[in-house]
Amino acid sequence: MSSSSWVYTCGSASATHAHAEAPARVGGTRAGRQRHYTVDMHCHMLTLAAESLVAERPQKLAEPEFMRKAMSEDTIAFNLKNMLPAAFPKLTQLQQRLADMDAMGVDLQVVSPAPNQYYYWADPELARDLVRTINEHIAEQVGRHPDRLLGMGSVALQHPELSIEQLDYAVGQLGLKGVEVSSLVAGEELGSAKFERFWARAEQLGCVVFLHPLGTTLGERTRPFYLSNHLGQPLEHTLALSHLIFGGVLDRYPGVKLFAAHGGGYLASYIGRADHAWHVRPDARTCRKPPSEYLRKIWFDTIVYRPEALRHLAQETGVSQLIVGTDYPYDMAHYGMHELIDAVAEFSEAERAAILGGNARALLGLAPAGGR
Repeated sequence: MSSSSWVYTCGSASATHAHAEAPARVGGTRAGRQRHYTVDMHCHMLTLAAESLVAERPQKLAEPEFMRKAMSEDTIAFNLKNMLPAAFPKLTQLQQRLADMDAMGVDLQVVSPAPNQYYYWADPELARDLVRTINEHIAEQVGRHPDRLLGMGSVALQHPELSIEQLDYAVGQLGLKGVEVSSLVAGEELGSAKFERFWARAEQLGCVVFLHPLGTTLGERTRPFYLSNHLGQPLEHTLALSHLIFGGVLDRYPGVKLFAAHGGGYLASYIGRADHAWHVRPDARTCRKPPSEYLRKIWFDTIVYRPEALRHLAQETGVSQLIVGTDYPYDMAHYGMHELIDAVAEFSEAERAAILGGNARALLGLAPAGGR
């Protein structure tokens, strides 16, 4: 079973009694700043019909026990009492979502599946039904408000040939802008040879592949203190992106539009060590260019929380590779994206406009837009 699948589980009995406010919202921009069109590329939607498909499966029924091994009792209690009930209505109710977007100053959301719905353990028949249910639900929901919402779907990467069919249907028939994938697929790295045709097809279609880990592979060492999320998930990003870089996937498919959540984890923070290894170690010189050069071919969201972290990320990736994300509607999200970007004094007004919306529109193939 995929690691820590209860991190985002929203189907508990208490979820139907969600309180209305949490997490708090902040929006707008500093006085005197120009209001720029804002696209949130990292936000999630839950497909309840998909949960019905897995409800009686042994792997789903085993989730509570797995949760107890992956998280402390304090974390489990807080999730069930606070985080999940607060997130549930925002994951499932369009009017709540639109109201929150207005409060945050978000013009357009690009909605992707709740990561707990990867279900990479599913057999081919179930995987076909799950992915179709999720993708059609997201397409139908965003189709109700096409001026405010776009969608990304799911694929069953554990079945590579099926995943290509699903990618074609999601992008070609449903009009979704790409698909979301985790950092590890049933124990297989994203750079595994079995996924070569998936990457080739994603490049050919010109769609976005959104990398969003679910939990961590560090095991019980990250059980206390919510380490599984705030430490483990950034590490999963770092590992997955490193496999794609050093494994040559980004050399073979240079046109892939790879978008990494959570600022890409720790990769940009210590990329100099990766470059050094590439220069001095033959076993690490497996990609054509130093690893740092690939950071300028990947897009990253802005969920790094602090101005100095965003400033450093921009220095390593280039401003053109940064796109606003919030991780709506979870409590580890960062909703003050305007304030964060305003706090980096080095950004010009044009660069602020690019990070808030222009880069996303270019990545998604949308026409440029002025202020709302």
